[in-house]
Amino acid sequence: MPTSRTDIFKLGDNFVTIIGDDVNVGQPAPEFTASAANWAPVNPIKDAKGKVIILSAVPSLETDVCDRETRRFNEEAAKLSDDIVIYTISTDFPMTQKRWCGASGVDKVVVVSDVLNAEFGEKYGILIKERRYLRRSVFIVNREGILTYVNYLPTLGTEPDYDEVIEAAKAALK
Repeated sequence: MPTSRTDIFKLGDNFVTIIGDDVNVGQPAPEFTASAANWAPVNPIKDAKGKVIILSAVPSLETDVCDRETRRFNEEAAKLSDDIVIYTISTDFPMTQKRWCGASGVDKVVVVSDVLNAEFGEKYGILIKERRYLRRSVFIVNREGILTYVNYLPTLGTEPDYDEVIEAAKAALK
């Protein structure tokens, strides 16, 4: 049974329940199964083994901040080595993600859904129980499957420092 934490994250003025424990730099990245656009199961940690992986967790692609973040990471992905892969993970339905990607021209970032089992959310300590969506966060996994960067954003409306994330991913290539 995953841990429930009720004193670490607020939506507005109220604390919400976060399911799962935080992950930390230096530990192996937990594997998880999510859903591709066609509902097929995908395991980003296993599927991208040997590459540096950026995992960008967002609540919903159909919000302004998530839209902006995913578009920005898509732009960055176009400039990066093929040895770095960026996944955006939300609890949107796969068909919603597919439609959003098509309408937004997002084709460099791999977008997957955690809607079925919320396994990613639980294993990385970012599932907001009351809304059943993910707390905004970014994780980087090196070629050996070890977490080298972990950033739990303080609010859902806070965007990550994109330059910091990209530099950390490049550093993880070495």
